[in-house]
Amino acid sequence: MTDQDYINLINGSYLIAAVLFIVGLMLLRTPATARTGNRLSALAMLIAAGVTLVDRNILEFEFIIGGVLLGAVIGVVLARTVQMTAMPQMVAIFNAFGGGASALLAGSEFIRLADRGDVPEDAGATIMLGTAIGAITLTGSLVAAGKLTGWVTQNPIVFPLRNVVSGLLGVVIIAIGVFLVFEPINNEIMFAVLVGVALLLGVLLVTPIGGADMPVVVALFNSYSGLAGAAAGFALDNNILIIAGALVGASGLILTRIMTRAMNRSLVNVMFGGFGASGVEVSGVDGEVRPYSSVQAQDAAMMLGYANSVIFVPGYGLAVAQAQHELRTLADLLQARGVEVKYAIHPVAGRMPGHMNVLLAEADVPYDQLYDLDQINRDFDQTDVAVVVGANDVVNPAARDREGSPIYGMPILNVDHAQSVIVLKRSMASGFAGIDNDLFYLDRTSMLFGDAKSSVGSLVSEIEDL
Repeated sequence: MTDQDYINLINGSYLIAAVLFIVGLMLLRTPATARTGNRLSALAMLIAAGVTLVDRNILEFEFIIGGVLLGAVIGVVLARTVQMTAMPQMVAIFNAFGGGASALLAGSEFIRLADRGDVPEDAGATIMLGTAIGAITLTGSLVAAGKLTGWVTQNPIVFPLRNVVSGLLGVVIIAIGVFLVFEPINNEIMFAVLVGVALLLGVLLVTPIGGADMPVVVALFNSYSGLAGAAAGFALDNNILIIAGALVGASGLILTRIMTRAMNRSLVNVMFGGFGASGVEVSGVDGEVRPYSSVQAQDAAMMLGYANSVIFVPGYGLAVAQAQHELRTLADLLQARGVEVKYAIHPVAGRMPGHMNVLLAEADVPYDQLYDLDQINRDFDQTDVAVVVGANDVVNPAARDREGSPIYGMPILNVDHAQSVIVLKRSMASGFAGIDNDLFYLDRTSMLFGDAKSSVGSLVSEIEDL
């Protein structure tokens, strides 16, 4: 094989990987094709990583094969053992690994070029950018994962002048980065300072953000990890890393925009507003104790079994209870009785983007029964029964009706427009926003208390006996 043939083979492999990345990303747009898209993207990454390692002669073949096998084993174990309730923090950890890997790549390239005595300014600029973004993503995503797991308090950790301090740290990072672009030789200590300040900034950016905003944070750091990868690609002059990083960065930014629109909040407000305190239980408005109606499984089953249309509204409580399979069984029983069944999915339901879609896909819920907020909201007026399973803030009418509420203006699912509402919940506790839910106190709402899995199981048993 001639040198030109070898170059053509490498470039052709990169082209195939790039096409697979793009097609895979396109297939991720809908649940029906998401699994295929994920497999194609994984294949693209395998091709890209393998070709790069061989082309750059970075490692011996035994190390490459060993790394692939080790990574495959870890991936399979995690895929089989991580519960759906832990999937959001797993995604956050993956973002952290992506950012950390990009920072290591950029940093190692800086050290290599500095030791050689020649760090071109264009390469130096991308190295500083990739290192800073990657380091911020690493610690920020780890803090987000800690909040999602409960290892770090989900309440905002705020302190005076926090935004000023974060701004100053950002200025320090920029100043050191610019200095190192023009004076890179024998300044490894300054580079270490840049890394340390970026790691600290990642922590300070996320600690003031409450648990309710973690879906947006996860999406944003997903974008950051892609941007860091693209910057590292420029530093290494690796086209496939640039393409893959740019795709991840752009899609993450688009997803972040979708999430903030779904919450009717700006990204600046999410990152610097300190909203999202959790664990606050409110019994009423201004201390008022309001009456509510509860229902037993038998009566709730009667309502569902003789309805013409039912809309299920899943939330994080469904994931906690691992009740998705029981919910699918309930839906199948209702459909067998001639009931029209749909699922309403709010963009920020759960603890990560697409959490409910992934959860229901695990139970093989038909994709054509899943509807997003804009598609389903007009149907609630003609729906006999809406069943809320573990959702809270995304169905709270206060977002629409009560000015001054922390969630006022946030688009919600119009569950309160249904003829009847059944809410499956453990208690009357508030959601992540820390405010009372007006839906629970409506005359048309009935509360079915208990663990979602056992409650849905009871409904299944009762409907089978109808």
